[in-house]
Amino acid sequence: MTSAELKALIKDYRVATATFTEKSVRAAMEALFAPDAEVKMCFPFGTVTGPDAFFDTCYAPLLTAVPDLERRDMIVMAGTTPEGQDWIGCMGNYMGTFTAPFLDIPPTGHLVHMRYHEFFHVSDGKIVEMQAIWDIPEIMMLARAWPMAPQLGGFLCTPAPMSGDGLTIAGDGQKAVDHVVAMLTDLCKYPADPDPSVMNLDQYWHPRFNWYGPTGIGTSRGISGFRNWHQIPFLNGMPDRKLDAMGDLMSHWVGEGDYVCETGWPNMRLTITADGWMGIAPSNKEVLLRSLDFWRLKNGLIRENWVLVDLLDLYNQVGVDVLGRMREFNKARIVGVVAVPSGMS
Repeated sequence: MTSAELKALIKDYRVATATFTEKSVRAAMEALFAPDAEVKMCFPFGTVTGPDAFFDTCYAPLLTAVPDLERRDMIVMAGTTPEGQDWIGCMGNYMGTFTAPFLDIPPTGHLVHMRYHEFFHVSDGKIVEMQAIWDIPEIMMLARAWPMAPQLGGFLCTPAPMSGDGLTIAGDGQKAVDHVVAMLTDLCKYPADPDPSVMNLDQYWHPRFNWYGPTGIGTSRGISGFRNWHQIPFLNGMPDRKLDAMGDLMSHWVGEGDYVCETGWPNMRLTITADGWMGIAPSNKEVLLRSLDFWRLKNGLIRENWVLVDLLDLYNQVGVDVLGRMREFNKARIVGVVAVPSGMS
């Protein structure tokens, strides 16, 4: 299928989730997903089969917590991978009024936002596989129910592309894919080669690039921000990281115009050593990382990079129950439904 055909395929789903009601979304999902579609969701949801299980397991509790829920796409990409598979990648924010607990996160009664990276594998006109990370820790941060180490990067509601063209992407993206793959290849030369200059960051990244990391890591600006608030702690704690191109892990790549997206479940292998990472003690245990990413290039350099990592799954692999820890932190809070008055009396 062409990129335009793939994007047209999910139009009804995108419209239904933008003005979210259970009836309309269930109907759109029933029409779009294969009955045995494999839906691979972030922790704690896990993998479920079919659209009904996806709605009941994931969307139903979110809709209960955020009754005026809306799904706002900011990037929609589609194309055929080098392996011949058709994939669609979407980045955006779930938004609405947070009035009831979600995964025991205390409600605030205020507008809440949660970034998503959602990828859809299409075959014979149906979604047969979905890989998705919702930035659940973002809601914890907004609810002031943060149970983990402080993040180093900035915290913000993730913006759409600065270029404003995230929903109208078109054109051959092979040059953009080649650039991103070459960048990742050079990144992995360090620390085996102890000279940081071997990563050639200036060659690939725009001087004013924004790196939008997941909540727990945060957002950084420029090469110095990227190094200090993400890369240095990451490599200090897991210097043996291996990407799919370096081992037997599998990623799916799509390039379109100046944009690139990549999904893998998982797509990185690491061992937490030395002083650990993000407050995680060095377990000397191998972990697998799910990272779903989008890049936008400008004048041949990476200007923006949206990264979501399933951090709750990473913590779970080393035996840390983040949601349980959050419940301990918030025992003294009333975790119930928040009634927001109409303001008319």
